[in-house]
Amino acid sequence: MARVSDTFDPWASEKIVLVSDATAGLKAVIAMDDLTLGPGFGGVRMRPYPSAAAAMEEAARLARAMTYKHALADLPYGGAKSVIVTGEQRLDTDARRALFEAFGDAVADLGGSYIPGVDMFTTPADMAVIRERGAAAYCAEADPSPWTARGVYAAMRAGVQGVLGSPTLDGLTVAVQGVGSVGGELARLVAADGADVIVADVDTARAEQIAEETGGRVVDVKKIVTTQCDVFAPAALARVVTREIVPRMSCCLIAGAANDTLDRPAVDSDLLGSGITFVPDFVANGGGVIHEHARAMGWSDEQLAEAVDAIGDRVLELVEESREYGGSLVDAALARGRRRLAEARG
Repeated sequence: MARVSDTFDPWASEKIVLVSDATAGLKAVIAMDDLTLGPGFGGVRMRPYPSAAAAMEEAARLARAMTYKHALADLPYGGAKSVIVTGEQRLDTDARRALFEAFGDAVADLGGSYIPGVDMFTTPADMAVIRERGAAAYCAEADPSPWTARGVYAAMRAGVQGVLGSPTLDGLTVAVQGVGSVGGELARLVAADGADVIVADVDTARAEQIAEETGGRVVDVKKIVTTQCDVFAPAALARVVTREIVPRMSCCLIAGAANDTLDRPAVDSDLLGSGITFVPDFVANGGGVIHEHARAMGWSDEQLAEAVDAIGDRVLELVEESREYGGSLVDAALARGRRRLAEARG
């Protein structure tokens, strides 16, 4: 569950909009972190939050990550994210439509400065409702999950090459946390590259199915983070790497699809001190936003594949830059993102 940190600064974002519609039962936060590169693009997440402040913090943290995700991927968007605060109950079809009609009206009122997309517990059908209300929304009919997985695989392979000196994953052990549409495809890709696969998922049957497909094995979801492996690939919940858990981790590299992997920024330094290289999530999982942009712009699959595979080249460059400056890959990525933003500001 999201919580409010002592360091959360609500004034760090360019704009945070609170939305409420009692008739539709809508309570939402739209965070726009930095619009230097273009309109804010970022997914709509639906989940319960203990407070409005907790929802604001998560939206703002994720929006900041989107700023750098777009900057590092050379995409013409600013960083944004939104969260819709829901209870534990499931919404019926009519109630869900009413909720997204109200949210779509709020997005339309922003005059194109925010473009929503699919995220946790939202669907292309929800985005279609938003568009019906006159707002822009990205909801490509093609599933972005395989492209997200492909980008993470490219990042992982590059990280292994740059950090471990191995040209492939052959003979290495990769532990994938969460084997849904993205994590499952990632497990297949790394297995095809010769890696030994370990998987964990809250859906035990799904984990067993992916393990059978990949010739891997299943471990308990509570143990996957500290399981002995070469590469840990989080592809489920956010903030799974905490300061408390770093000393118990047994991997050399972290490269996964989950957003907001680190519990707090200081964890990056803890990992560096423990000899664990963290490939920034906002770099590794950029395949999804590249896919959405590609579909919106009418790119061919060949153009899309080239752009997604370039994530690997970017990671290798960050490895070299981190060595030059003596910092982490996160430090190198943030420095590169700041340079691009500064150049765009002239």
